[in-house]
Parts: sequence; structure tokens; C-alpha cells
Amino acid sequence: MTSELPDNPLRFVIAGRLNRDTIIPISGEPQIDGFGGNLAYAAIGLKLWGKKAGLLARVGQDFPLDWIADISSLGFDPSGIRVIDSDIDLRRFIAHEDAVTAHYQNPIQHFSDRGLPFPRNLLGYQAPRLLHSRRTTLQPFSIQISDIPLHYLEASAIHICPIDYLSHIILPSIFHQHQAGTITLTSCPDYMDPAFWQELPPLLSEITAFITPEAEIRNLFLGRQTDLWAMSEVLADLGPEFIIIQTESLGYYLLDRVNERRWVIPQYPSNAVDPTGSGDAFAGGFLVGYREHYDPMEAALMGSVAASVVIEGTGVFFGLDVMPGLIDARREAMRQLVRLI
Repeated sequence: MTSELPDNPLRFVIAGRLNRDTIIPISGEPQIDGFGGNLAYAAIGLKLWGKKAGLLARVGQDFPLDWIADISSLGFDPSGIRVIDSDIDLRRFIAHEDAVTAHYQNPIQHFSDRGLPFPRNLLGYQAPRLLHSRRTTLQPFSIQISDIPLHYLEASAIHICPIDYLSHIILPSIFHQHQAGTITLTSCPDYMDPAFWQELPPLLSEITAFITPEAEIRNLFLGRQTDLWAMSEVLADLGPEFIIIQTESLGYYLLDRVNERRWVIPQYPSNAVDPTGSGDAFAGGFLVGYREHYDPMEAALMGSVAASVVIEGTGVFFGLDVMPGLIDARREAMRQLVRLI
């Protein structure tokens, strides 16, 4: 671990992945080779509520350092972004058909279908394939213990974005041994698979809140269960206080294991332009909300508001241009629609 100590201690840490994003939104102009990745969107979800964090990720020597400077200028601590001495293909392509349907394959076809010129930065691009054999193999972007700056371990709360299985096993244990009382984690599709069923208990045992998209939890429980609340109960029994499912059309399901409550948190009716990063922004907002209020329902409201802002435009930094007071107004409007079931 690196030993730099800042003057002001960190309260939050976000771990995840940074990417070079090429995005075709639902409407509007595409983003070509821009700053992106789940870490960046989760950071913006946290920043919308006035907080900053230490950022933890791995990038290659070819990653544009001015992008890191851009997010650092917002008050984030970049000392956990490890630049390794080799290139890493961090390109990511997403074409959004609508608010719930996204395509990650065949960029040539999607640019052609929209009548758009194919960008040179995607020449030779192949979308990453899901691999279900990463129990012992580190990926270039896997976060290792030596990547964590010493002062990050003083943080009281950490969110871990989708990275890979090994990172998700290592990071909660390391931060739990130190000062982190709140650890939230968003699932990775490469282990939300029946083949990983036996690996779930150690992965979830130290988690405060486990966040997962509906499609991933359904894939995990394939052949075992079809009811989302029943799936939540099973996962909650493995350790997490809260299970949050990002449903495809019904907002967010929130199971509070400790208080035996089930909440349905609505999605704000935004004009969805680019859904990229909405789940990550939700997670950033949830982390802030829970540490501020220790109320999972309030935290989920704040996460839903953050998600509603980022989807209304394209690019990581779009959400920061919101009008003062907008997020508080949305939270109050949505509060009336929350259901306890």
C-alpha cells in the first residue's frame, strides 16, 4: 500500500473501472472516445449531493491523464488511480435503443443503422466477453492490495462498482478490517451466474448493501427462483443488511433485512437521453444518503434522484450542470411515491 497521507482525512472511497467510452445515446449526438466508466459515474452521483471521495482504479499508460485531472478538479482524490506500465484496452462501446435496452456488440452495425460515420478509435474493437473462470486469475484492471493508498483505509464508507470477482472478494475484507463501517457493492455480471453460487457467501458476508440489476439477479437464480423479493431474502441471509434490485420498469426494490421491511422506490420520470452510468450514479447517491441519514429508504431516494439527473444528457459531467435546488425538489416529489409493502 502506498503511504501518502493528506492533510484532510477522506470520508468516502469509490472503487471501480475507468473507460474510454464511445456511446450512442437514445437521442442526440454520440460521445466518441470520452471519459467514462462506472467509477466516474458513481463519483458524480456522490458529487451531486455535495461530497467527494478517494478514487480507486487501474488504468494503462495510454489513458489520458487530463481526464483524471478533470475529475480531480472537482475535489476528488486521484491518488488511488494506479497507472500501470503497459497499455490496457479500456475502450467501451454502448448503443442505447431505449431506457432499458443497451447493445454492447457490433458497433459497426449500430453506427450504420443510425447513419453515423464509424469512429476510428473503435477500429479493431471487440466487446469483452463474459468469462466465468476468474476465481483465481487477476485481470489488468483488477485492484490489488498494493494499489490502495494508506489514507484510503481511514475512510468510513466505500462503494465498490462492478470490477471483477477477485476485486470484489479482496476489497470488502481489506476495508472492513480498518475504518469502513459502510461497504456497498454493485454486482458484476461475470459472477452473477449459477456456476458461482457457492462463492456468494464469502463475497457478501461483509457487505452493508448489495446492489444488482434485475437481469443479473434473475440470471443468478435461473432455475431456482422467479420472485424478486424471494431472491432478495436469500441473498440477505448471506450477510448484507440491504438488497437493492434495479428493476427494469418498477423502480428500485429495497429489502431491509434488519427491520424486515420492503420498499419500492420510484424512478423519477426523466427524459432519458443516455442511460449510461445511471446505476452507478444511484450507488454514489445511496452511499452519501446512508452515511448522512442511516436510513436506507432515504438513501435509495437520493440514489434514484442522482440516476434521474445523469440520464438526461450525455457524458460523465453532464449531471453537474443541474439547477440549484433541483435534486432536493425531485427528492421531495418522489418521497410521496415511495411504497412500503
